[in-house]
Amino acid sequence: MLSLIITKATDPQFLLALLAAVAAAATVLTIAIPLTEGNSLQKRMKNVATERDKIRARERERLNRQGEKVSLRQEPKAYMRRIVEQFKLGDWLGTETAKRQLSMAGYRGPQAEIGFLFFRLAVPVGLFLFTLLYVFVLNDFGQPFMIRCGIAIAAAYLGIKAPELFLSNQIGKRQASMRQAFPDALDLLLICVESGMSIEHAFRKVSTEIGSQSVALAEEFALCTAELSYLAERRLAYENLALRTGLEGVKSVSTALIQAERYGTPLGTALRTLAQESRDQRMNLAEKKAAALPPKLTVPMILFFLPVLFVIIMTPALVQVFKWQ
Repeated sequence: MLSLIITKATDPQFLLALLAAVAAAATVLTIAIPLTEGNSLQKRMKNVATERDKIRARERERLNRQGEKVSLRQEPKAYMRRIVEQFKLGDWLGTETAKRQLSMAGYRGPQAEIGFLFFRLAVPVGLFLFTLLYVFVLNDFGQPFMIRCGIAIAAAYLGIKAPELFLSNQIGKRQASMRQAFPDALDLLLICVESGMSIEHAFRKVSTEIGSQSVALAEEFALCTAELSYLAERRLAYENLALRTGLEGVKSVSTALIQAERYGTPLGTALRTLAQESRDQRMNLAEKKAAALPPKLTVPMILFFLPVLFVIIMTPALVQVFKWQ
C-alpha cells in the first residue's frame, strides 16, 4: 500500500491530473459561491445592530452590578482556546500589532484573536511535518540530506508568514474598498450635519446609505455610532475609527471631529474641505495607475504582440521567396 502511494505521488501524470482536478474544482467553486451568497450587507449591518444593543445592555447591567463582566462576542472553539492557553501563545505571539491588524482586517473579538494565534502555531508545524514526510519518505528529488532539511525549514518559515500575509491581503482589500467610497461618504456626512442632524444620527444614516459601495466602511461607521452611544469620551470613538481603518483621510476626519467636539469649531467647513481633498487623492491615485500602464505593457507586448506581428509581416515575403526558388 505504501509503495503504491509513493508510486502515485511520484508519477508526473498523476500529479498533473491532480492539479487539473484541483483547478477545475476551484473554478466551479469560484462560479458557484457568488450564486449561493446572500446579502452580506444586510447580515453584517444586522450583526452590528445586534452588537450595539448588547453593548448598551452590558453597560446598563454594569452600572447596576459593578465588577461583573458580560461577554458580547462569540466564544472561540474549545480546542483552539485549550491549545492557545496550554502553550501560552498569547505571551509570545499575541502582540499589539497583531491585534491592531486583526481589527483593521475586520476580525474582532476573542474568537478572531484565538483563531489567529492557533493558526500561527498550526500552519508552520503542519507544513513542516508535511514537507518532512514528502521529502524524506515519498520523494527525495535526488537531493542530499541537508538540502531536504533546508526545504523543510523553508516550508516552516512560509507557514509562519502565511497568516501575516493573509491579514495583509485582507487589510489591503478592505482599505481599497473604503478608500474608494470615502469621498462619497464624506459628502453624505456633510449633508446630514448641515441639515441639523447630530453626529450620531449622521453616522448611522451614512452607514445605511454607503453600504452599496463599501460594506466595510458602512460597518466601521455603524461601529463608531455604537461607540459614541456608550463610551465615556466621544474622542475615543473617533480615534478608534481612525485606528480600525488605517486611512489618512479617516484620520483627518477624526481629528476634525475631535477639534469640533473640544473647541466648537465649525464642522461643515472642515468636512467640505476634507471631502474635496479625498476626491483629489482618489483622482491622483487613478492617474498614478494610468501612468504605470505603459511600463507594465512593455513586457507583454515584447513577448506576445511583436512575435505575432513579425509572423504576419514576414510570412507573405517568405512564401514568395520559397516560391521563386
